[in-house]
Amino acid sequence: MSRIRKYLGEVFLELRKATWPWDPKEKGFAKYKELNDSTIVVFIAMILLGAFVSFFDFALRQMFAFFAH
Repeated sequence: MSRIRKYLGEVFLELRKATWPWDPKEKGFAKYKELNDSTIVVFIAMILLGAFVSFFDFALRQMFAFFAH
């Protein structure tokens, strides 16, 4: 039982050291500004990467179809 208590104590100690992506002093959506900004950046990156992969997929399919005939 003491090993579990020691483990949980260490876990809580490490969680206090962590930085969280929200400001506890703010209220409402302003509290999660960093989290919202990061989420928007991830969505934009996903869209750009998807467009990049789609473009090259389309271009390579067209190229292979051209050379196959």
